[in-house]
Amino acid sequence: MKALIAYASMSGNTEDMATILKQTLEEKGIDTDMLELDETSVESLSLYDYILIGSYTWGDGDLPYEAEDFYDQVSSLELNHAKAAVFGSGDYSYPKFCQAVHIFHDMLKTTGASVFPETLKMELAPDTDEDVECCKEFATSFLTWASLSEKRVENHVS
Repeated sequence: MKALIAYASMSGNTEDMATILKQTLEEKGIDTDMLELDETSVESLSLYDYILIGSYTWGDGDLPYEAEDFYDQVSSLELNHAKAAVFGSGDYSYPKFCQAVHIFHDMLKTTGASVFPETLKMELAPDTDEDVECCKEFATSFLTWASLSEKRVENHVS
């Protein structure tokens, strides 16, 4: 299995989350690439079984500038083959905390991807042991969910 973690991070908070997710997936035996959204070729998404998208939220609930083209391009794809999840960092001082996470989550559903119903939203950086553990648990839960989804599909096919 191969995973892609594609993220946008201005202050490094979402990148820190992505790094923890990558380490956790690799500890579970998943070959994982980690790229910034504006460096990610949407054509390459078909190469991945798992796609995790991370983004901070800009202003009053908008996608950051560097995520807009990626969003537009991915929203027109068919990702029926993929299991996907979304994560991001935010700041509760803004009115729409981690809204970019919801925007990406909803968009991925329209692509036909199987989208993990849980999202990972974090206030600023994963600075505490509890925050790091939360990221690890998210990655582990995602893999468990993806594995169960694959088994359900296999049982319906056989």
